[in-house]
Amino acid sequence: MLSALVNSFRIPDLKKRLLITGALFIVYRIGCFVPTPGIDGVALASFFERMAKTQGGTIFGIINMFSGGAMEKLTIFALGIMPYISSSIIMQLLTAVVPALEKLSKEGRAGYEKINQLTRYGTVGLALIQAFFIALWIENLGVREGLKIVLHPGWSFRILTVVTLTTGTIFIMWLGEQIQERGIGNGISLIITAGIISRIPSALNQLYVLISPFKASARTIQPITLLIMAFFLVLVVFSVVMVTQGYRKIPVQYARRIVGRKIYGGQSTYIPLKVDTSGVIAIIFAQSIILFPATIASFIPNPSFQQWAQVMVRGQWVYSFIYALLIVFFCYFYNAIVFNPLDIAENMKKYGGFIPGIRPGTPTSDYLYYVMNRITLAGAVFIAIIAIFPDFIMAWLKVPYLVASFFGGTGILIIVGVMLDTIKQIESHLVMHHYEGFIKGGRIKGRRQ
Repeated sequence: MLSALVNSFRIPDLKKRLLITGALFIVYRIGCFVPTPGIDGVALASFFERMAKTQGGTIFGIINMFSGGAMEKLTIFALGIMPYISSSIIMQLLTAVVPALEKLSKEGRAGYEKINQLTRYGTVGLALIQAFFIALWIENLGVREGLKIVLHPGWSFRILTVVTLTTGTIFIMWLGEQIQERGIGNGISLIITAGIISRIPSALNQLYVLISPFKASARTIQPITLLIMAFFLVLVVFSVVMVTQGYRKIPVQYARRIVGRKIYGGQSTYIPLKVDTSGVIAIIFAQSIILFPATIASFIPNPSFQQWAQVMVRGQWVYSFIYALLIVFFCYFYNAIVFNPLDIAENMKKYGGFIPGIRPGTPTSDYLYYVMNRITLAGAVFIAIIAIFPDFIMAWLKVPYLVASFFGGTGILIIVGVMLDTIKQIESHLVMHHYEGFIKGGRIKGRRQ
């Protein structure tokens, strides 16, 4: 990996792509600190900090994580890229159930562009709705909590906030597309990763305060605890890499066909079935549902409702149990939407392919469904364990959730997955460069003329 990164700066085209990607990251991070007009960011940040401690997190905490901390200060990038993610997931699910969209998805590049355009429209619509309700919530929050968060409440503030936050989301979406076209890696995924990684300095600062190496009286955790945390961090990253890269190979044999004087087929290949097909989507769905009571409780100051909502907060065994069940459910739900064994079996039969020992057609479809269900169970259980592992670390080692969140959950899955994908793209550029250089130069790589 390090060799690929070093070699990438020796290739002008790849070096240019990496520099463009870095420059766009800087633009994104600057925007995360530009405040929305009419907001007292300090008062709002203090409320978010208090809410996180008392209620164990809300849906706004998810948005704050994906926006790199912009939500808690309500900057122009407060919504982050969440509206685009939601719109993409909705379009992906609709593509599997709406015949017109399914047909459009099979039209190649032109169909992809149309679906992408519909995703952009959906992003704008979701951003407008979310920004409006956030503006209303911020106004009511200031009145209820006695904080001067909104300097000049009213429709002028609401309209300005909606326009500002929606424009910020559209700009982030544009940044992601520019990274995709002119930089390296998946632009949207890299922006999300940059937001999550931006929280590492704050987590390290909290960890340093807990250790207090130069003041034993203020020390909260012992050095042995730090070693245990380091061991678990390596173990979690290693296991996430293994499961993320893991897949089941289904062997496929193609029959030989003679067309004229040419022979087609006869080769062997395989169908890779990923152990973790849903990735972080199952966790995002599960988090949105499990944190819904706590989010509603922040809007409704009713004592009985608040008491009921406290049962469904992070750290409670009921929360962890239901959270794990929801993740397993959504893993199967997502696979049922995106994985169609009947289409795979029909395409194999059409081109003369078959699985050794399995008859073509319906038996092949049933076999693929059988295998996918079982590997999905293993992947879903692993994802559920990784998702609730930060809660275990927080309760066992007595560390803040910001520190414990890097030992599992959505953040570590996104960071590992995106980094692996980006490194693969860098390596593919390196291989392509060497291949083109060898053909064009007509000489052995590395030898000068």
